[in-house]
Amino acid sequence: MTTLTAPDRPGPAPATATSGRRPRHRALGSVGSHAFLGLLTLAFLAPVVWAVISAFKPAGQIVSSPLSLDPSQLTVSNFTAMFSDVPIGRGFVNTLVVLAVKGSMTMFFAPLAAYGFAKYRFPLRDALFGTVLVTLMLPTIVLIIPLLLEMKELGWVNTYQALILPGAVDAFAIFWMRQVIAAVPDELMDAARVDGCGEFGIFARILVPVIRPSLAGLAVLTVMNIYNDFVWPVVIASSQRMATLQVVLSTLAQNISGNRIGADYATVTGELLAASSVALVPLLLVFVLLQRHFINGIIAGSVKG
Repeated sequence: MTTLTAPDRPGPAPATATSGRRPRHRALGSVGSHAFLGLLTLAFLAPVVWAVISAFKPAGQIVSSPLSLDPSQLTVSNFTAMFSDVPIGRGFVNTLVVLAVKGSMTMFFAPLAAYGFAKYRFPLRDALFGTVLVTLMLPTIVLIIPLLLEMKELGWVNTYQALILPGAVDAFAIFWMRQVIAAVPDELMDAARVDGCGEFGIFARILVPVIRPSLAGLAVLTVMNIYNDFVWPVVIASSQRMATLQVVLSTLAQNISGNRIGADYATVTGELLAASSVALVPLLLVFVLLQRHFINGIIAGSVKG
């Protein structure tokens, strides 16, 4: 009588020391990465947190005991003195005007120029785009004197035109948007042309919704660059009437070094910390509100295809 035996069935692979080690290594690596990123975050935020907290300390205590903190002595006297002595309101207004007009020009013309470089073929296209890239390599200080002489000939010194027009169409914005638009399939635009859509309609109705994450990232970078710009405004806007926020803060910082006769070191230091804390609020709000769009835009702009 023949005995039938059941076929061997594959069982679970025996656990090995190596397979047990891998999850542990991954967990340790994750903990180490988070700890390292946490330390970097503390290192970057520590000066900002110190400046904001010190703005609420008495002026004399900022200089005599910069690292001490007595919550019972916190005061808003530095902010009160700053608003009465420093034209920070005028600086905010000038910065807002430049930011609104110059930022709008960048966000409108840079994607349009990038669209032309990415999706159209015309004579000297590559040469023109190469010229745009070359301008990225030129340091700002090299262009200061020629631009200043040009603004003087036009009679635009200490005017909004001089603060807004130079650099309104940023070369980096054109380069970044060109890389993003080049990854958009041509079939989308060809289908729109078949349906009778005009070229600008294709850009506004088809392309803009597709590249919206990258546009959001570009908007955040544009706001930060214009808001923090200092070199060109301090050269072209020497009058207090046209000074932007960064120029106002720079003037206040110079007073600490003794440029203002009779200035008290501790008082001016407190006013500077208070003004810096106030100037930090708009950028902080922009980044917090648009953080998700900014990260998505950076990812979309760095991956092609």
